[in-house]
Amino acid sequence: MKIISIFALLSVIGAGLAAPLSPPIEEDPELIAGYFEGDIVLSSSQRNGYRNETRRWPNNTVYYKFNEGVLDEAHRNHILRGIQILEEVSCIRFKEATDDQQYYVNITSYADGCYSSVGWLNRVQTYNLQTYALDSGCFRLGTIVHEFLHTLGFYHMQSASNRDEYVRIATENIRSGYESNFNKYDEDFVDDYDEEYDYGSVLHYTAYAFSANGEMTIVPLKDEAAGIMGQRRGLSQSDINKLNTMYRCPVTV
Repeated sequence: MKIISIFALLSVIGAGLAAPLSPPIEEDPELIAGYFEGDIVLSSSQRNGYRNETRRWPNNTVYYKFNEGVLDEAHRNHILRGIQILEEVSCIRFKEATDDQQYYVNITSYADGCYSSVGWLNRVQTYNLQTYALDSGCFRLGTIVHEFLHTLGFYHMQSASNRDEYVRIATENIRSGYESNFNKYDEDFVDDYDEEYDYGSVLHYTAYAFSANGEMTIVPLKDEAAGIMGQRRGLSQSDINKLNTMYRCPVTV
């Protein structure tokens, strides 16, 4: 399983970067905001995913603004590094919105976790990263990229229609009332773009997401998942492939 290291992406394609399957010491900030699947903000009419092309950003361009006065220069630059990572591996381009831009991502830093809207909404839309020290919490580069992938139109990996061939959802360990965060979607709702299920996707939950008792809520069924499921070190090759297919980026040799 190959993961593209965020810290070396501009010069090296890494392999085998690992993240432990043991429970985190602190609760994952991607899960605390209380939105759909923890970090996905849905509009009243929005339950569409990969296959709905009306949610693609026009001209493969994402406009954004930093909410004035909420982030210092170091944290802004860290977000810009996350943006650069996505631009380096795709034809997606990010542009800072001007005052007359009608739709854009409003980047905020409220103290309620990491979360974002899914896909283009043709209006000002949500993207929040609670302030943490750089390279921790919401300011892990992998989390910054994870949230931008939601912005670009992706749901979580374990929502895939074929996930039951790869993981078992241990409902007995999920906090009461949070079971819907583990729904899976039909093939006509999400598209795998001919990619295999990817334990190493930066969009995969950790094994202990929404655990009520410290036990696994997502139990991998294949040995290849060991050490990578829920990693936030970088984009997997499958993440990159899906992004480029979704936005019809030219294939480069």
